[in-house]
Amino acid sequence: MIKRLLYTIIPVLLLVSSCGFYSFSGTSIAPDVKTITIYPVENRALRINPRLSNNVTEALMDKFRKLTKLTQVPQGGDLVLECQIISYETTSLGVTADEVASKNRLTITMKVIFTNVKYPKESFDRNFAAFEDYPSTVSFDAAEANLVEQIVEKLTEDIFNSTVANW
Repeated sequence: MIKRLLYTIIPVLLLVSSCGFYSFSGTSIAPDVKTITIYPVENRALRINPRLSNNVTEALMDKFRKLTKLTQVPQGGDLVLECQIISYETTSLGVTADEVASKNRLTITMKVIFTNVKYPKESFDRNFAAFEDYPSTVSFDAAEANLVEQIVEKLTEDIFNSTVANW
């Protein structure tokens, strides 16, 4: 029984470990890609949250540091990530019988330019958006910090998956 199990597990482990494009974090980074440059996120939205650019930059750096073996370099990386916040807006949703919004939504949209220097076909320029709803009974000022934290988490996950997880 144990021999049979070993004969099954060992070939699978060898196959997985020999494949340069697989990792247990879900990334698919070629073995010759070693570095990434993540430029500070620019805030080009009409409405500005002064901490948002730094929060997104740090969240992206942290995500790549924790889930990849890529070395972060200030410039000239094998992968280059340039991001801009292009929209930071609240909208009203669902009007009540009294013609008052029952919910509001904060949406953050980012333009992301991803360049894979070694494999240019994987490069892209696209927008990512994420939102969170909050009740109209809560002021935006009271809800903003929590909403932004949740949206930044969604955005960084989407950007990470699109760049190195090929999802």
